[in-house]
Amino acid sequence: MTSTGSLAHEKTRTSADIAAGDTVCPVCSRETRDEFVPLRVLEEDLQKLIGANAPDTQEFQAVCARCVRLFERAKEHIIADAAMQKDGSHVLSTPLRLDADERFTGKGVTIAFLDSGFYPHVDLTTPKNRIIAYRNLLDADGDLNSLFQPDVASWHGMMTSVVAAGNGSLSNGFYRGLAPDSDVVLVKLARTGRITDQNILDGLEWVLANKGKYDIRIVNISAGGDEEQHYLSDPLSQAVERCTAAGITVVCAVGNSGHLPNHPVVPPASAPSAIAVGGLDDNNSVNRAKRGMYRSSYGPTIDGLQKPEVIAPSIWVPAPILPNTPTAQQASLLDTLDKANDDDLHSIIRANPGIDDELDAALDRPVHSIRQIILLKLRRENVITKHYKYVDGTSFSAPIVSSLAAQMLEANPHLSPQQIKRILIATAERLPHYEVDRQGWGVIDPRRAVGSAFDLRS
Repeated sequence: MTSTGSLAHEKTRTSADIAAGDTVCPVCSRETRDEFVPLRVLEEDLQKLIGANAPDTQEFQAVCARCVRLFERAKEHIIADAAMQKDGSHVLSTPLRLDADERFTGKGVTIAFLDSGFYPHVDLTTPKNRIIAYRNLLDADGDLNSLFQPDVASWHGMMTSVVAAGNGSLSNGFYRGLAPDSDVVLVKLARTGRITDQNILDGLEWVLANKGKYDIRIVNISAGGDEEQHYLSDPLSQAVERCTAAGITVVCAVGNSGHLPNHPVVPPASAPSAIAVGGLDDNNSVNRAKRGMYRSSYGPTIDGLQKPEVIAPSIWVPAPILPNTPTAQQASLLDTLDKANDDDLHSIIRANPGIDDELDAALDRPVHSIRQIILLKLRRENVITKHYKYVDGTSFSAPIVSSLAAQMLEANPHLSPQQIKRILIATAERLPHYEVDRQGWGVIDPRRAVGSAFDLRS
């Protein structure tokens, strides 16, 4: 039985504990050789920020210097622009959660995205339009007008491209991707979310034909093909190999069927040279101890290859809401109500009829009841702010890896696709207690990967 004195000692971590050999930071759960910093020497707002985003309610009096640097860099953005959770913590950005190297932003690197459809979101078009090409493969003339139609098919590709390359302009730069200065090429493959092997193959052929024109270095494919295929006889897999041979890094979502008894990895992710990306659930935290697996597909493939090679955040990923849609109207109303004074709730709902039936039906309820409905709907709809929401799926872990590849190429433009893949594998961190088949070589480490890329410069 543990004594009361022992429990008290466990609850409070002091600088003396650290000096005695305790090397695990209470915030990020990393073992560190770095120095520990007493909370009392930090500014009060930084103390509160670190405490609110700590993993639990245990008391601690010192944190590693790495966490101090992490939150110092992001403090002003978090306080001003990050959505606040009801427990006082904040909705953290992907670069912050992954501790990305902010020196590199994908500048000078072009990423092509193959998807069902796209929309020119302001996070890609302001202050400079970084969409350098758009191609609709369903129309002989390209049909540029389809880029500006906010329909169901537009949403997925808009999110994947912004998760990778968005600059977070609607959050003053906070909810940005790892490569917010990269250029993008958008290739529309289908009229709906259903994308076939042939659609993807057509997209890759277009990318190969236009690689030189747009200097395409990376292609992101957040879509899976039809069924398992042997790569030696599969045209789609062979197209992936041709892209790699031509110097294009191919990054593919591995799929979301890991919870099923049959969890196959299909082309193009199953191609040998593709970087197949599985899903990490990091619980919107910088704490390594809170990391777990998402329900992503995994191999070995029909040819016996390990897939995925790496994993990246696949849930709690901040992504843009498609403008001028009912979802955007609902998110804006919920965001306004969440920030409004109690006395104004009824009048705001009354002034916005038809946007949300549940809120319309709650007009005769007291304020505390309406507050509960607002909170429930914010959580159910994954709303962060009126401009962003949480999304999940390996469709969004793949563009995070694509954006990391863009950072690496900015750091070292001479990297080959094979070198990029090797570095990602060598710098990844495996999750304990999860099968290797599910996670490959583990969670990407952007700072280490970019550092390794930079060190390889001749």
